[in-house]
Amino acid sequence: MSSNTFNTLKDFPISGKTKGKLYSLPALEQALGAKISRLPVSIRVVLESVLRNCDGKKVTEEHVKQLANWGPTADRTDEIPFVVARVVLQDFTGVPLLADLAAMRNVAYKQGANPKKIEPLVPVDLVVDHSVTIDHFREPGALDLNMKLEFSRNNERYQFMKWGMQAFDTFGVVPPGFGIVHQVNLEYLARGVHNNNGVYYPDSLVGTDSHTTMINGIGVVGWGVGGIEAEAGMLGQPVYFLTPDVIGVNLTGRLREGCTATDLVLTITELLRKEKVVGKFVEFFGEGTESLSVTDRATIGNMAPEYGATMGFFPVDDKTIEYFEGTGRTPEEIAAFQAYFKAQGMYGVAKAGELDFTREVNLDLSTVTPSLAGPKRPQDRIEIGNVKSTFTDLFSKPTTQNGFNKNPADLTTTYETTNNVQVKNGDILIAAITSCTNTSNPSVLLAAGLLAKKAVEAGLTVAPHIKSSLAPGSRVVTEYLEAAGLLPYLDKLGFGVTAYGCTTCIGNAGDLTPELNAAITTNDIVAAAVLSGNRNFEARIHPNIRANFLASPPLVVAYAIAGNVTRDLMTEPVGKGTGGRDVYLGDIWPTSAEIESLMKFAMNSEVFKANYAQVKSNPGKLWEAVSSVEGQVYNWPESTYIAEPPFFENFEMTPPVSDNANITGARALGVFGDSITTDHISPAGSIKEDGPAGKWLKENGVMKADFNSYGSRRGNHEIMMRGTFANVRIKNKMIPPKADGSAVEGGITIHQPSGEQLSIYDAAMKYVAEGTPTMIFGGEEYGTGSSRDWAAKGTQLLGVKAVITRSFERIHRSNLVGMGVLPLQFIGNDSVESLGITGKETYDLLGLEGEIKPQQLATLVITREDGSKQEATVLLRIDTPIEVDYYKHGGILPFVLRQLLAA
Repeated sequence: MSSNTFNTLKDFPISGKTKGKLYSLPALEQALGAKISRLPVSIRVVLESVLRNCDGKKVTEEHVKQLANWGPTADRTDEIPFVVARVVLQDFTGVPLLADLAAMRNVAYKQGANPKKIEPLVPVDLVVDHSVTIDHFREPGALDLNMKLEFSRNNERYQFMKWGMQAFDTFGVVPPGFGIVHQVNLEYLARGVHNNNGVYYPDSLVGTDSHTTMINGIGVVGWGVGGIEAEAGMLGQPVYFLTPDVIGVNLTGRLREGCTATDLVLTITELLRKEKVVGKFVEFFGEGTESLSVTDRATIGNMAPEYGATMGFFPVDDKTIEYFEGTGRTPEEIAAFQAYFKAQGMYGVAKAGELDFTREVNLDLSTVTPSLAGPKRPQDRIEIGNVKSTFTDLFSKPTTQNGFNKNPADLTTTYETTNNVQVKNGDILIAAITSCTNTSNPSVLLAAGLLAKKAVEAGLTVAPHIKSSLAPGSRVVTEYLEAAGLLPYLDKLGFGVTAYGCTTCIGNAGDLTPELNAAITTNDIVAAAVLSGNRNFEARIHPNIRANFLASPPLVVAYAIAGNVTRDLMTEPVGKGTGGRDVYLGDIWPTSAEIESLMKFAMNSEVFKANYAQVKSNPGKLWEAVSSVEGQVYNWPESTYIAEPPFFENFEMTPPVSDNANITGARALGVFGDSITTDHISPAGSIKEDGPAGKWLKENGVMKADFNSYGSRRGNHEIMMRGTFANVRIKNKMIPPKADGSAVEGGITIHQPSGEQLSIYDAAMKYVAEGTPTMIFGGEEYGTGSSRDWAAKGTQLLGVKAVITRSFERIHRSNLVGMGVLPLQFIGNDSVESLGITGKETYDLLGLEGEIKPQQLATLVITREDGSKQEATVLLRIDTPIEVDYYKHGGILPFVLRQLLAA
């Protein structure tokens, strides 16, 4: 805690005679004469942290003054050092982060320092939610069978986590089977306010998952960062970011009958993508905001990465307090939470004109219509009545126009698998109620249950070859679906509970049958998935399913019944019921009143308390059976899951400072187009047997059946670097197109000057051996998607020195700097196309000698095969002074380690 900066440490009343202390923003407003009470609430929460942590070193009085005087349209040059209250991790990103901490302890031990110097300084919670796969479905005991498989596959990882629990004082684990990290965070981990020796302060966090923003729904400032940044936050570094613009979204009106929170969030995602809110705070206000339930707000906050914002923030109000009461928080916690925000003048949803925003966007909730999004991006919203026509149109369009490049005549062709299943283009083969976005929201899950009940009663069924599943975000969901009498109907349609965790949305859908896979690949079928998730990027859901649509849980059930996305659910029957009768969507769609009548089952505080008490008292026999080593330093047993990371090899206390960051004689490792996601860059989903990672596993005695997923093996750099840029759908422009003009897909490149076609990994290793630096070129929105630190770690391990694009997504740009890779941006209308970059050239990056400055200009010199040269000015996207330091130290982790060991 800071000294009493600006004399702002004040008492505030909690309840009765109980008082607490806080760093008062109203007192700061008086002391500085700044208009703090007109600042967006999200800025004020960050300002409180800056004020409270003002120590004159990392956080100074000047930082407090700068943020207190935030101007809605000022130039964004000030850097905010934000000290968060806690850090939350999911297991895919948490395991490599734990491996880095363990490796840091190894360095400390070897240097004769106390390994305990490497210790999280804020509470860290890891929720194991990404490791379960839908292997078993539509069968009795699927949940139990999937969990047993999960534990058998991931035993080595879980042993490592258990070591971490005993080695680090502030590191806790929520074991598998409790739910999705963001829902567990919302329902259990978030406390509203924290109390440190009588000083109260608001909850705030960063998380190693981009959908950490779900927590914004209860007034908590928090967002997703890469594991690299999270580690620094855990080890005492503030999270540094440029003072943001704040876009105010004024919601008016109410949702129409038949519209869901999913429809609303898909509309907001489309709207705010067009408003270009990338890297900005978004804050909701207005009467429409007041009308939304907390779970609806959390749904909107969750998808902030999809609309590109750092956050999608909702202030604390009476609805937030009701939610805390309904989820089993203690009366004392709730009283302190409410009293604190009232004392700070931050309680309640603002009305139009009360706060100053960079700009305002308006949305009338009554204009929202039932929608899906897809088939390749979450921001591509389609009104339900246009799904059939959109898919039909895209079916024959070229891939450059987001299409599938197919013969229109093939759309109606029926193919037969070797086990006599009829399959057509547009057939839905995966239907999943999954992902944090929707399985945390009782209104849409009860709607799905009600629709299932009406569908079963009408005699509708789901075809047996469709892989349908229900993976709730927490065990509480099962409790209320059972209490409402709806679970048997979902089960009858194939939506039985198969897992508690993040499944289909991250590529853990499990495989299709061999017969279906063979039919798809032999006939080039464009099959579809419908899921209640937030991500539908290419090859994410399943490598053989090319059209992926996001939809509300009730629509997932409806489309599973319909069986094909070319059935127009607004005009055609969903299916045939009892006696061959046509049943339409309107016949089975639940009313708001029907949903509302069951909401009482969803907010039972006793159920929440009983469920989460088991995290410590009864974590489950499978978890208790996991053995582990003890001690402060990890012994790194032989494992294909966990390996000591190479980022601290040859570590010395003196940083490798160079006054010359110029790059000369570089080659292109890949030349890519727009919307290259972290799914394209960083390995996710299944591991191909004939790819570099699959070959390495086989060489190390792992059978194909035991490959597991890339995500589960994120603790082993040998796998991850081999999977970097290995996505089956990535298109490298260096590879000549096919005879029909379509792009070649897959992680391959051409080594220069030999002209040899190789996997990107093999070419990278060849360049490293030759001592040739490499670069990556891209288009707009490079690095969009999940906050995968391996997208940057893998890039660095492949020897890439610079990534030059039209624009970057926020987290990936930061992660590249954090790994010592230069991110640069083309200026004006310059691009790969305008500069004629083909990958055959050599490249020099000049102008980076001497002291590097944030956002300085550099010169890219392109030397073509005939010796001619062309120059282009590029912008260095090292954005802040602290990032310059990170880069000089070879990355954020060596920087922090040197600080800790020197302390």
